[in-house]
Amino acid sequence: MGGKLKRLSGQEVIAILGRFGFQPVHQRGSHVKLRRINPAGMKQTLTVIVHDELDVGTLRSIFRQASRFIPEDELRPYFYSE
Repeated sequence: MGGKLKRLSGQEVIAILGRFGFQPVHQRGSHVKLRRINPAGMKQTLTVIVHDELDVGTLRSIFRQASRFIPEDELRPYFYSE
Protein backbone atom coordinates (compact mmCIF):
# COMPACT_ATOMS: atom_id res chain seq x y z
CA MET A 1 0.00 0.00 0.00
CA GLY A 2 2.93 2.26 -0.76
CA GLY A 3 3.03 5.38 -2.80
CA LYS A 4 2.93 9.04 -2.03
CA LEU A 5 -0.18 11.19 -2.12
CA LYS A 6 -0.10 13.46 -5.18
CA ARG A 7 -0.53 17.21 -4.84
CA LEU A 8 -3.86 17.96 -6.54
CA SER A 9 -6.11 20.98 -6.96
CA GLY A 10 -9.82 20.93 -6.24
CA GLN A 11 -10.57 21.10 -9.97
CA GLU A 12 -8.33 18.09 -10.63
CA VAL A 13 -10.17 16.10 -7.94
CA ILE A 14 -13.54 17.08 -9.46
CA ALA A 15 -12.29 15.89 -12.88
CA ILE A 16 -11.06 12.58 -11.38
CA LEU A 17 -14.39 11.95 -9.65
CA GLY A 18 -16.17 12.90 -12.89
CA ARG A 19 -14.55 9.84 -14.50
CA PHE A 20 -16.55 7.75 -12.01
CA GLY A 21 -19.85 9.45 -12.79
CA PHE A 22 -19.89 12.22 -10.15
CA GLN A 23 -21.25 15.55 -11.41
CA PRO A 24 -21.28 18.95 -9.68
CA VAL A 25 -24.79 19.73 -8.42
CA HIS A 26 -24.26 22.66 -6.06
CA GLN A 27 -21.60 25.14 -5.03
CA ARG A 28 -21.50 27.36 -1.99
CA GLY A 29 -18.37 29.46 -1.73
CA SER A 30 -15.40 27.20 -2.39
CA HIS A 31 -17.25 23.96 -1.59
CA VAL A 32 -18.69 21.92 -4.48
CA LYS A 33 -21.12 19.05 -3.95
CA LEU A 34 -20.75 16.20 -6.41
CA ARG A 35 -23.41 13.57 -6.83
CA ARG A 36 -24.12 10.41 -8.77
CA ILE A 37 -26.96 7.92 -8.70
CA ASN A 38 -25.78 4.33 -8.32
CA PRO A 39 -27.43 1.45 -10.23
CA ALA A 40 -29.70 0.75 -7.24
CA GLY A 41 -31.04 4.32 -7.46
CA MET A 42 -29.27 5.59 -4.33
CA LYS A 43 -27.73 9.08 -4.29
CA GLN A 44 -24.03 9.21 -3.54
CA THR A 45 -22.70 12.64 -2.55
CA LEU A 46 -19.17 13.95 -2.01
CA THR A 47 -18.00 17.46 -1.17
CA VAL A 48 -14.78 18.89 -2.60
CA ILE A 49 -13.19 22.20 -1.70
CA VAL A 50 -11.92 24.14 -4.72
CA HIS A 51 -8.43 25.42 -3.93
CA ASP A 52 -5.37 25.61 -6.17
CA GLU A 53 -3.64 22.97 -4.05
CA LEU A 54 -5.42 20.86 -1.46
CA ASP A 55 -3.77 20.13 1.88
CA VAL A 56 -2.60 16.54 2.34
CA GLY A 57 -5.14 15.89 5.12
CA THR A 58 -8.00 17.29 3.03
CA LEU A 59 -6.99 15.21 0.03
CA ARG A 60 -6.69 12.08 2.18
CA SER A 61 -10.15 12.75 3.61
CA ILE A 62 -11.68 13.15 0.14
CA PHE A 63 -9.98 9.91 -0.95
CA ARG A 64 -11.36 8.07 2.11
CA GLN A 65 -14.90 9.39 1.50
CA ALA A 66 -14.78 8.53 -2.22
CA SER A 67 -13.55 5.03 -1.34
CA ARG A 68 -16.96 4.35 0.21
CA PHE A 69 -18.47 4.51 -3.31
CA ILE A 70 -15.54 3.69 -5.64
CA PRO A 71 -13.29 0.62 -5.23
CA GLU A 72 -10.02 1.84 -3.70
CA ASP A 73 -7.87 -0.02 -6.24
CA GLU A 74 -9.58 1.93 -9.06
CA LEU A 75 -9.28 5.29 -7.28
CA ARG A 76 -5.74 4.92 -5.89
CA PRO A 77 -3.76 5.55 -9.15
CA TYR A 78 -5.36 9.00 -9.47
CA PHE A 79 -4.47 10.07 -5.91
CA TYR A 80 -1.17 8.26 -5.22
CA SER A 81 2.10 8.06 -7.12
CA GLU A 82 3.89 4.71 -7.07
